Amino acid sequence: MAQAKGAQEKGAPEKAEFLKGTLDMLILKVVAAAPIHGYAISQRIQQISKDFFQLPQGSLYPALHRLEERGWLEAEWNDTATGREAKFYRLTRTGRKQLEAEMLHWERLSDAVALILRTA
Repeated sequence: MAQAKGAQEKGAPEKAEFLKGTLDMLILKVVAAAPIHGYAISQRIQQISKDFFQLPQGSLYPALHRLEERGWLEAEWNDTATGREAKFYRLTRTGRKQLEAEMLHWERLSDAVALILRTA
């Protein structure tokens, strides 16, 4: 217990880690707005979270491939605003249903955690 308290007192911010499945949900949510390429997904998640989440390529691209394999995303090569070619992702109908299910699950999970945290 003293060790944990000592670690907290140091005030060193810990890097944000994604709970299992959370990364997929956040990617699906960002892609739901409009077709978007991988780097822009990463930037949007960082921007919306006010720099809380910083998504390394080593996490982002395997997740995008996984979501594409599951049929939740479709991808197409197009030019970016800077003229470079990039793979743009868009949500499929199945992906939209998955996003809705994951958001509902997340709301239930966060409500349950909040109940526990409010107890004496």
